[in-house]
Amino acid sequence: MRIIDQKLAYDGHYKLRQLQLQDGKDVLKRERFEPGTAVAALVFNTKAQQYILTRQYRIGPERELVELAAGMVDGTEEPEEAIRREIQEELGFEVDYLEQIVRLLPSPGTSAEVITVFYAEVSKQTGEGGGLASEHEKIEAMHYRAEELWKASFEDAKTLVAVQWAQLRTK
Repeated sequence: MRIIDQKLAYDGHYKLRQLQLQDGKDVLKRERFEPGTAVAALVFNTKAQQYILTRQYRIGPERELVELAAGMVDGTEEPEEAIRREIQEELGFEVDYLEQIVRLLPSPGTSAEVITVFYAEVSKQTGEGGGLASEHEKIEAMHYRAEELWKASFEDAKTLVAVQWAQLRTK
């Protein structure tokens, strides 16, 4: 199978492309959602010995979710730069240590999105966090001791991957 034609169907906050795929003698029509490149991090405060996640309203499920600090890579930014910026904006911390956990495709059947998931250690809060007012972000920091995090229930895939990684790492 290969893409033989594509047209930009929508260009707003995100992009949507209409594709034509050659599958042998058949030509298939499909759409591909193109949200961009994202980053996320499981943040651990080494002073407080607590993990810090975020709670905010998400459009997809139409309600608040608890998940990793996350955001989009801007322009020519590297993923490492983007996650450091997002942790500062959302949680108010400077990053002391950063390790990539995984680069994943959250929904490859319909989306071109790529998410790089990190583990970040922080110790010094230099800002308020809460997100950017200009982006209408209203983010609440959620603090968990390790044993609380292991027992918590999450629906977000990137959060599940990072929490399971942390559990395996501590055993």
